[in-house]
Amino acid sequence: QVQLVESGGGLVQAGGSLRLSCAASASVFSVNTMGWYRQAPGNQRELVGAITKDGTTNYADSVEGRFTISRDNAKNTVHLQMNRLKPEDTSVYYCYSNIHYRDYWGQGTQVTVSS
Repeated sequence: QVQLVESGGGLVQAGGSLRLSCAASASVFSVNTMGWYRQAPGNQRELVGAITKDGTTNYADSVEGRFTISRDNAKNTVHLQMNRLKPEDTSVYYCYSNIHYRDYWGQGTQVTVSS
């Protein structure tokens, strides 16, 4: 019933930019924290960035200053602007949302940064 639809992944050269977007089902209410996680093969799942309903953000140290998370509460969407991408940013990125006190995850979108 609750779906997180991700878009914006792809292949980009090092130093380039991508913008990920995630939209929660328009019919849901009480969307709390939203964010992005990533997990590369053989690695632990890592928080990339999160944003609360009031706009408070936090980022992984590895992306601080390069990535910016934002949200549109009216549309239940969250965005991740990724700049100055590095090959080590290559991963599957997963949208996260806490809705009605439950955790939901997107299916993942591949981001590949070439050397």
